[in-house]
Amino acid sequence: MCQVTEEYHQDLEPELPRDCFDQYFRHKFRAMLGKNRIIFPGEKVLLAVSGGPSSSSMLHQVQEGLSQSAHKRLRFLPGIIYVDEGGALGQSVEERRLTVAKMEDMFKATGFPFHILPLEQVLDITSSVVVLGPSSPQPASAYKAAVDHFIRNDVSSNVTSEKEVGTSQPFVLESQTHSLRQLMDSAKTLTAREDLMSMLRQRVLVHTARCEGYSKVMLGDSCTRLAVKLLSSISQGRGAHLAQDTGFSDCRYGDVISVRPMRDYSAKEIAYYNHLFHVPSVFTPNLHTKSKEKSSLQHLTESFVNKLQVDFPSTVSTIYRTSEKLQTACKNSSSVDHCERCLLCMCSLDTAFEAASAFQATILSDHLSQNKSVGANSCFPRQNPGSCCKDTGQCCATTFEDRSCSSGQRLADATDLKRWLCYSCQLTVKDMSSVDVLPQCILSEAQRRQRRSRMRDEISDFLLDD
Repeated sequence: MCQVTEEYHQDLEPELPRDCFDQYFRHKFRAMLGKNRIIFPGEKVLLAVSGGPSSSSMLHQVQEGLSQSAHKRLRFLPGIIYVDEGGALGQSVEERRLTVAKMEDMFKATGFPFHILPLEQVLDITSSVVVLGPSSPQPASAYKAAVDHFIRNDVSSNVTSEKEVGTSQPFVLESQTHSLRQLMDSAKTLTAREDLMSMLRQRVLVHTARCEGYSKVMLGDSCTRLAVKLLSSISQGRGAHLAQDTGFSDCRYGDVISVRPMRDYSAKEIAYYNHLFHVPSVFTPNLHTKSKEKSSLQHLTESFVNKLQVDFPSTVSTIYRTSEKLQTACKNSSSVDHCERCLLCMCSLDTAFEAASAFQATILSDHLSQNKSVGANSCFPRQNPGSCCKDTGQCCATTFEDRSCSSGQRLADATDLKRWLCYSCQLTVKDMSSVDVLPQCILSEAQRRQRRSRMRDEISDFLLDD
């Protein structure tokens, strides 16, 4: 009898830690969603899956949470999106087809509707993606009422009953891929290229969510990734936007909210879970694949945090917990006009400071270091763009249409865009050889804002002050 009992316990011992880890992992995911109460029952949620360990694990958690046997099932309607970035990385057509085929197989196994889009699509997006969408904030009692309504009406229905639809965009023309390569090659540093890639990817996600009727986009950023992003963002001058860049929810686009349910998981936890429970993933290269440690600011920060984590295991959690306490000093995102938002990252402009400020001192130092004359008519970012150099008309008030070369073609300059960019995005544009290669939606919106600014200056004497 004792021998049978010992054999029974020996059979159970390997399974107990595995089961506990599984329950712990699932509970943490659902607790993150339940604690914030941003995703309402019956709402359409777009899962951004890159094929990496974190986003693949997120997809697996949603699958488990929507299964019939799940305890406290999830109640939203999921969809999947994958953005193919092979064109920006210089991959061949065959390599891109192979990656897309692997992603399709993984998505079809879930039974969720999915969308596979090339990054080149960002070049054809209209200027509506750089305009703040209408948002409707819900009261605190709305979530409980939505749950009760969902249980009464749909208690016997399956939330995954939406018809499985898979859309895979045909491969784009070579000219579009060439234009995208020109855009990426215009950035002189890998740091600027990674920033551009992230912004372009976000544009495609938001545009697809709006077109397909999704109100939430679920990202797979892990705790380790957010810790690296926190330090690199501070180094790049994005301190005012840390709450949006690393928080659970990001409302910068108004009608489409990005959420990060994996932000409590470390990269090590995710790797162990995927290995133990055979979660499929697809390796896709990125800009810093096989690059040197000091090739970019983001890659250097990642190497620094990972090496520090080896000797001090609480490094990532300490940085992550610190990020939860940071809050932006800018205006409330819901009260900021779309003309006061950055054209690239859509965050509130953080360049409206008094003349005697550290920011203005930085601009002055930059002008002096480039041997530019700084006088009474010098242009610096002001609270009312377009109000400087009214008398001369030779500086930043010059519009895109006014700048032309001898051949009659438009000559765009980084100075035209800087007034509509936050400080960090100004640094990104500064590292670009030309802004003509930016997506047309960004250039068109900059022209529109420029015209409105000039019109406001012309009728300023007839306007009432706030």
